[in-house]
Amino acid sequence: MEINYKDIKVIGFDADDTLWVNETYFREAEDEIGRLLSQYETPNKIDQELFKKEISNLPLYGYGIKAFTLSMVEIALELSNYNVSNKTIEAILNIGKNMLNKPVELLDGVEDVLKTLSKKYKLILATKGDLLDQERKLEKSGLTNYFHHIEVLSDKQEDNYAKLLKRLDVDASEFLMIGNSLKSDVLPLVNLKAKAIHVPFHTTWAHEQVTEKETNGKAYKTINSLKDLLKLID
Repeated sequence: MEINYKDIKVIGFDADDTLWVNETYFREAEDEIGRLLSQYETPNKIDQELFKKEISNLPLYGYGIKAFTLSMVEIALELSNYNVSNKTIEAILNIGKNMLNKPVELLDGVEDVLKTLSKKYKLILATKGDLLDQERKLEKSGLTNYFHHIEVLSDKQEDNYAKLLKRLDVDASEFLMIGNSLKSDVLPLVNLKAKAIHVPFHTTWAHEQVTEKETNGKAYKTINSLKDLLKLID
C-alpha cells in the first residue's frame, strides 16, 4: 500500500522502546519476582497473575514503573496469603527502584534521525507513563532539544491524540506518528486519518499486542529500524 508523506509538517515520536530501551527491564523484573515468590507459585502462574493485576490496576495507577511496583507488591501479598516477609517486600520495592535508576540506552541511530528530521519538520514527543519517570529519562537521553513539544499522556487512545492535535493546532493529515506499539502508536492515528509508522521492538507487553483482524486494511508502514525512516520521508 503506497502512502504519501509529502503533506507532513509535524512528526510525533513515542519514547519507550522507540527511542530507548524500556520493556526489557520489565521482563527482567518479572523474572526477579518469579524467583522471589517461587515458594508460593510457579513462575508462569506468578507472571499471569501479575499481568492480570496490572490490567485491573490501570484505571487507578496508570502506566509506568511505580504502578508496576505496586502491582508486584499486591501479588506478593495475595499469592502468599499475606504471609510474605517484610524482607521480600523490601526486595520487590528495590526491583522498582532499580528500574527507575536504569541508564537510558538509546536505540540504534536515534539521535542521527532526530537531528536530520528536526531540520525540516517540527518534532514532538508523545509518550505515556509516569510523568516524573519520563521526564527523568528524557533528561538523561540528551534528546530534549530536538523536540518542539513534549507530552506525557495518561493513555494513547484516539481521544487523547485528538486533543493533542487540537492543542498543537495541527491537522491530522499533516501529522505522522512513529512508535513501536500498533495499539498505542499506530492504529489510533490511522483512525484519525493521520499517518503512522510502526517500528517494532523485540519484546512487547501483552497489553499492547493486537490481532490481525484489528490491523487488517489499516494504512500504515512497518520499518525494521528508526534509521529506515529517513528513506521514507526525508
